[in-house]
Amino acid sequence: MTTEKSEPAPLPGTPPTTEEMVLANEANWDARTPVHVASAFYGLDGSRTAEDWFAPFEWTDLGDLTGREVLHLQCHLGTETAAFAERGAAHTVGLDFSAAAVAQARRLAAEAGRAVEFVRSDVHRAVEALGGRRFDVIYTGKGALCYLPDLTAWAEVVSALLRPGGTFYLVEFHPLLDALGPTPSPERQQLRLHHDYLGGRGPLRSDTPCTYTDGPPVQGATTSYEWRHGLGEVISAVIGAGMTVQLVRETELLPWKRFDAMVPSENGWWRLPPSEPIIPLLYALRAVKP
Repeated sequence: MTTEKSEPAPLPGTPPTTEEMVLANEANWDARTPVHVASAFYGLDGSRTAEDWFAPFEWTDLGDLTGREVLHLQCHLGTETAAFAERGAAHTVGLDFSAAAVAQARRLAAEAGRAVEFVRSDVHRAVEALGGRRFDVIYTGKGALCYLPDLTAWAEVVSALLRPGGTFYLVEFHPLLDALGPTPSPERQQLRLHHDYLGGRGPLRSDTPCTYTDGPPVQGATTSYEWRHGLGEVISAVIGAGMTVQLVRETELLPWKRFDAMVPSENGWWRLPPSEPIIPLLYALRAVKP
């Protein structure tokens, strides 16, 4: 049972600290969780499977997981985490800072009979929360990095959690996608640059009851903060933490319909229509720890 958490309340006129912003995000994700659990978007009624959230290239890049220990950072409800267990991982762990999300992830795993462990922790404190354990594979992404204020510190945590020879795999929304926004027009919705591609001007503050799934408005904490991270910043952070980057992919595909104009692709994911330019919407990075 979790206690209801209120949002941090900095003094009027005083900008919130980074810690207060991270706590606000935690409270916001606690508030989003019941909406997400009941949504058609996540399909927890069985209408979606864990595999639906992965592009085929992800399994090619990850390779055989049989007998490997896998950690999924910022796992939310564990909808993707389950796939690693299903693909033969010896032990799978999901970690997230939302107590509400972790409680639901544990419930869903238990109901499905999956031996998946879920740990509640801010990713910055993951080494301590996991008791110094190390893993063969670490996976994260699809809406995770924007909630991290310092990628240098994050990459050092990832490196500390990897065994020598271990693989880190990130699949994340492309910074270009995060910079785009729809602009209504008489004929059709057009995409324009609405937000920064690069970081450096602080986080974007949002205060809205809307979340990205279907369902009712979020009740409770509605304020969140997102940081922008360009591709160069991400790659440099990973290299700076002592990992060796093996590949970087960019793709025009997304696992759900982000914009009204998007059309289904061959694998059931979504892309912009052929009349639009081909631009990267998602990217993947694989690195190993020497």
